[in-house]
Formats: sequence, C-alpha cells, structure tokens
Amino acid sequence: MLKRSLSTLALFSLLAGCASQDVDVDPDGYDKTGTASYYGARHHGKRTASGEPFNQHSLTAAHRSLPFGTRVRVTNLANQRSVVVRINDRGPHTRGRLIDLSRAAAEKIGMIRSGTARVRVQGLSD
Repeated sequence: MLKRSLSTLALFSLLAGCASQDVDVDPDGYDKTGTASYYGARHHGKRTASGEPFNQHSLTAAHRSLPFGTRVRVTNLANQRSVVVRINDRGPHTRGRLIDLSRAAAEKIGMIRSGTARVRVQGLSD
C-alpha cells in the first residue's frame, strides 16, 4: 500500500512539474528583454506596415524585425503580467525601445499609466 501511494505521489509530482512549464514558448525562438511603449488613439485606423488598419483595441504590436504574423508573449517585468500579441507593424521608431504595443495590450500588462515598461518578449511556436 505504501509503495503504491509513493508511486502515485511521484506520478502527480511529475505531472505537476510538466503542467507548470510554458509549453508554447519556442525554445529556439526569439527571447529578448527591453523597453516597451504603446501607441493608441492617434494612430487608430491608419494603415500599418503589414497593410492592415491599426486597431488600438486589438492585441497587436510593432517590432523592427520579427515577421508579420509572429505571435509573441510580452511580460511586464515589474508585475509579471503578460499578454500574447501578433506583430503587424514596424517600429518602435524611438531609440532604445524593443516593442510598441497596442493600447489594449498595454492595458493588459498594466503599463498605461507609466507609458513604458521593462518587458521580456518571447517568440511563440505555432
């Protein structure tokens, strides 16, 4: 009975460890830390570099080099809140910035008030 209980406990421990891993992060993919900013109302409706209209209410972002359509997880390092966004524009155009988020994405990670945040950007597998 004790042996069976220990085996069951070991199995649950193993499964819990697997469940807590970030399985959709691409281990061979993009992983950078830097400063994020956001853009919103002033650009709403204008055409992005990908050709689609910018929507401040969508979970999208601008990045200098990642391919359009790439999904990335952006984590605010100050509060550990994260959001998954799709790259659909080029930027940021301000030196020293890593990524520009839509207003909706910035709200999700709690950076509206500050305007910028130190973030980790991780490429996601399809």
